[in-house]
Parts: sequence; C-alpha cells; structure tokens
Amino acid sequence: MSKERVSRRQFLSYTLTGVGGFMAAGMLMPMVRFAVDPVLKAEAGGDFIATPKKVSELTDEPVRVDFTFKQKDAWYESDVTESAWVYKDGDKIIALSPVCKHLGCTVNWNSDKEHPEQFFCPCHYGRYTKDGTNIPGTPPLHPLDVYPYKEKDGFLYLGKAKPRKEA
Repeated sequence: MSKERVSRRQFLSYTLTGVGGFMAAGMLMPMVRFAVDPVLKAEAGGDFIATPKKVSELTDEPVRVDFTFKQKDAWYESDVTESAWVYKDGDKIIALSPVCKHLGCTVNWNSDKEHPEQFFCPCHYGRYTKDGTNIPGTPPLHPLDVYPYKEKDGFLYLGKAKPRKEA
C-alpha cells in the first residue's frame, strides 16, 4: 500500500469515472451486439439451390426453370426468384443464365423467327447458340454465364452462375 493518502476529491473522481465507465459499457454493449450479430450468425443454406425441375424430365430442348431462394442482407430477408435455361446434352446437363451479357436483358430460346434454335435478346438483337456462345457480329461480346449443377433425389440443384472462361 502507498503511504500517500487519497483526497476526497480524487476518491470521488475515481469513483465517478469507474461508475460512468460501467454505465457507458452497459449502454454500448447492446448497440455493438446489434451491429455485429448478423455478421457472426452462421448461415444455414448451402451453395446449391433446389429447383422444382426433375432431372428425368429434361430433354435436349432448353426449358426455362424458375427457382426461388431466401436472400438475407444484414437484417432484411427477402425471397429472390431467378431463372435458368436448362437442357441435356447427352449425359451432361447444361444450365445457362438468361441474362444477356450485352446490357443485362433477358434472353429467350427460339423466339426469333429469322434465327431459330438460338437464344435471342429482344433489346438489341443479341443472339447466342444453343450452348450459350455469343454469335459474332451481334452486340454481346461474351457467352452466357453457366450455372454449376448437381442432382439430388432426382431434382436439379443449381449453384451461383459463373462466367465462362472460353469465348
């Protein structure tokens, strides 16, 4: 122990500082937890999202498959619906994004009478072959994005669309 005595003024100063610190911590902790909690919460979902399409129903003709998943942005949770053009190429399943690589419009399969058996973007007349490759001389400069896929219990599961490396 120190031989110096603490004056009343110092004692009150130390006591009020300590009490004020505890009160400030008591008020700040709920705010900090509210801000940090969504970041630290574990995600329940996986990388692949179930679609209503059965793999056995797929043919060599592309069909539009819509699928919905829950998206969480910090505290706001919403249902997001996305689409894919899916078909079989032999034993392999091809799942293409319907988003045109030119300006983001939605492409449709076999909707242009002049160019059948192609994906067609009505916004700026962009065209893609059946495998999603952009046709030279049309506005898109890159092929359609591809969804990774897997089959589980006979249903098609799609991952996040990824750009293709080949052009």
